[in-house]
Amino acid sequence: MSQTAYKSDVEAVDALAQSYRDLKKEIAKVIVGQDEVVKSVIISLFGNGHSLLVGVPGLAKTLLVSTIAEVLDLGFKRIQFTPDLMPSDITGSEILDEDRHFKFNKGPLFSNIVLADEINRTPPKTQAALLEAMQERSVTVAGQRHILPSPFFVLATQNPIEQEGTYPLPEAQLDRFMFNIPLDYPSYEEEISVVKKTTGIEKANLKHILNDIQILGFQQLVRKIPVSDNVLEYAVSLATKTRPNTGRATSKVNEYITWGAGPRASQYLVLGAKCHAAVGGKYSPDIEDVRAIANYVLRHRIVRNYKAEAEGITEENIIQGLF
Repeated sequence: MSQTAYKSDVEAVDALAQSYRDLKKEIAKVIVGQDEVVKSVIISLFGNGHSLLVGVPGLAKTLLVSTIAEVLDLGFKRIQFTPDLMPSDITGSEILDEDRHFKFNKGPLFSNIVLADEINRTPPKTQAALLEAMQERSVTVAGQRHILPSPFFVLATQNPIEQEGTYPLPEAQLDRFMFNIPLDYPSYEEEISVVKKTTGIEKANLKHILNDIQILGFQQLVRKIPVSDNVLEYAVSLATKTRPNTGRATSKVNEYITWGAGPRASQYLVLGAKCHAAVGGKYSPDIEDVRAIANYVLRHRIVRNYKAEAEGITEENIIQGLF
C-alpha cells in the first residue's frame, strides 16, 4: 500500500478494518476459537511490535503463527530454542567460500515473521542476540551490521508451567515485546471442532490477504491516526499508576508490586489503542480502546512481590484495579 493507494486516510482506515476482517475469516479456516489471541497478534503486527505468547504445550501456538504468516504472504521461520543454541545459530555466521573469501551466511532471523519457540529455554547470550534483532531490526556479525527484512516481527512462545532448566527472560528483554498474550484451553465445543479438523484428510486452502508492502503501509497509517489529549493522558496515567511509591501509585500497587511499567508501556498503550480502534473501523481511539489492550501491554511489565504471590494476587487483578 503506497501513500497514494487511497484517496484519504479515512479510506485507508476503512481498508485496514476490512483487511482485518478478511484475515480473521481466513485464519478461522485453520484456527478454531482463540479470537482474542488472533486479534491481539494482528494488532501488534499493525503496530510494528513483537508479541510473547504464553501457554501450555499443545494449544496450536506454532500453527497459529505459521497460518498468520501464510495469509499475510510473508516469509516465516521457526527457531526451536534449546540450551545449546548459540547466537550464530540464529543470526548467521561468516563462512569461507570456494574462493577463500569470507561470506555471510544468513541465519533464520532473516525472515519477516520469526517464531522463537520456547524462548526461555536458551541461555542469556542467545537471548541477547535476539534482543538486538528485535530492537535494532539488524544483527551484528564479525563487526558487520546486517539489516533484517521489513516488516520484521518476532513471535515468541513460553511455557508458564515447566520452569526446570529454563533461563527466565530479563525485564529488559520482556520490555521489547509490545504484547504478552496468554493462551488458554479451548472450550469443549471448540475442542470438538479442532479434533474434527485435525483428524481428517481435508486441508484448508488459504488465500493471501496482504503482502509486505501493504503491511508496511498500514503500519505507517497507524502512526498517523490522531489521538485526543484525554486518551493520551489516560494511557500515560495507567502506566504511571503501576510504579510503586510514586505520586500516582494506587494502594494495591504499593502493597503488591516491586517494579512498575516504564515509558515504553505508555507508547505501546497508545499505539495498541490506535490499532484496536482502526481494526474496529474507528478513526481515532477512545479510553475503551486503551483498556481493551492494557492487560497485554502491562502484564509483563509489572513485577509482583512475595506478598502478592503468597496471597494469589495476579498481574491481571492489579491491572483491573487501575481502571
